Amino acid sequence: MNGLVAEICRFVRERSSSGGVVPTPYPGLGVLYDTQPTRLEAMIYDPVVCLVLQGAKETYIGDRCIRFGAGESLIVSHAMPVTAAVTEASAAAPYVAMVLTIDLESARSLADELGVATNGREVVLDIEAAATDARLLDVMARLFRASLIPAEAKVLGPLYAREAHFCLLEADHAGMLRQMLWRDSAASRVGRAIARVRTEFAEPLCVADLAATASMSVSNFHQRFKALTSKSPLQFQKEIRLTEARRLLSVEGRNVSAAAFAVGYESPTQFSREYARKFGVPPRMHIARRSAA
Repeated sequence: MNGLVAEICRFVRERSSSGGVVPTPYPGLGVLYDTQPTRLEAMIYDPVVCLVLQGAKETYIGDRCIRFGAGESLIVSHAMPVTAAVTEASAAAPYVAMVLTIDLESARSLADELGVATNGREVVLDIEAAATDARLLDVMARLFRASLIPAEAKVLGPLYAREAHFCLLEADHAGMLRQMLWRDSAASRVGRAIARVRTEFAEPLCVADLAATASMSVSNFHQRFKALTSKSPLQFQKEIRLTEARRLLSVEGRNVSAAAFAVGYESPTQFSREYARKFGVPPRMHIARRSAA
């Protein structure tokens, strides 16, 4: 693993002066690199697997904290607003991780082909970390190396990505992922609604329409949605909106009104009030803080 860490560090240093998230030439595969611990930041996790090779990280979902470090991987089965921070990193031993987007449709097709069983159990942990299987680490390393050579990325990349999904289906901490792939499970049906909120977060939300997407009654959908995300559909949408707004403010440099309208707020005043309630400071402070850095 030390050799892979050195390769990724070299890859990042050739392409970025600040580190952070650095995409590879293969779509959906990226590497994470930090030379010092980071502050807790709000972000949206989409379905991914994150393999930590060096250092450690903490991710919070409400009051729940998931800590994972070198040799461990985090599986995220559906879109989820979280706060996260790198907790172990230094110039001599940077935080290094690989992240692969989980293609749920490809994974579902693979699960159907293999007859992957879920045992009918409802799994409540939507994000879980555990030791990384050696086979998954091996195929992710091969995918990273292939991504650097155009011909290999084109020919071998899709094969390695499919193999990585196969390994994920068998991972001990992929119970929720398997539930999401089982077409008739409550998790799978609610997952379709979650994906819809994720892509249409700026649009007015109608819970009845989401319930129809999940093929559930409104009351059952509301209960299942909250069990899966720890939030009501409206709360979940608000978390997505505010987290995306923070990115627009701090990364793209939007002004407060532009960010508010872009994420679906009709009133910048209401947006500022809810933003301050979530992040502890008015939205303009994040622009100023980032500009002054």
